[in-house]
Amino acid sequence: MPRFAANLTMMYNEHAFLDRFAAAAKDGFKAVEFLFPYDFRAGDIKARLESNGLNQALFNAPPGDWAAGERGIASLPGREDEFRRSIETALDYTRVLGNRKLHVMAGLIGADQPRARHREVYLKNLAYAAKAAQGDGITVVIEPINTRDMPGFFLNRQDDAQVICAEVGAPNLKVQFDCYHCQIVEGDLAGHAVEGDVLHGVDGGLEDPLGRGGGGDGSNRQTEFAGGRRRGGARGHRAAQDLRRQVLGCGGHGWRGHHPVLPALAGPQPGAFDPLPP
Repeated sequence: MPRFAANLTMMYNEHAFLDRFAAAAKDGFKAVEFLFPYDFRAGDIKARLESNGLNQALFNAPPGDWAAGERGIASLPGREDEFRRSIETALDYTRVLGNRKLHVMAGLIGADQPRARHREVYLKNLAYAAKAAQGDGITVVIEPINTRDMPGFFLNRQDDAQVICAEVGAPNLKVQFDCYHCQIVEGDLAGHAVEGDVLHGVDGGLEDPLGRGGGGDGSNRQTEFAGGRRRGGARGHRAAQDLRRQVLGCGGHGWRGHHPVLPALAGPQPGAFDPLPP
């Protein structure tokens, strides 16, 4: 049976951030994730996790200047020292919060910028991050993101991400397979989600009208659910529901871990989703 984690950046926005933990626990969640913890002391977040019986599933490494539009710095030439400091900051938080996975965002590239140079920097930075995280038992994940929602994002395709991980060669560097982004860029959503040879070495994400999910390799399979987005009309809705049923049966494919829930709903959300399974 899948296990679900509430994304506290997207959910319970009617509450202040530190109060969202209690709201998630009240709705039956046993784990949470969010984009960034760095506006709060790690000890304060840990206290909310413990007092509400929650586990931390995932968060992102510092992404650069998010407010100014940056979406990661891992592939940005000239920002290597900043990247290394960001990984140390992120690992300091993982040691307190207890999550075993850390998402590192690639960053944006302009149409006139040298892609080969960005790729070279990206591989070196990922190698550094994976080595730094390995001693703490942390898996670093990278995620291809579609350029419709995030124009200029450096990493867009699953096959490119897999090649990058293979070139880096770190056992704790994996691809976060997000079916929402994959469907926009590559299609064949169900095929990517269930073919074990495609998903080898992958942690993943799915996004359907109810949630966001994905899968992983046999030793470390994780799926995610996020949702509330009904793109593609009735046909897209039916396809997403079909995939959702497949992922809810993911135990048969050997997937395990948490399925983060990111409903894209406006306003207060209590009762906006079905009761969670025990």
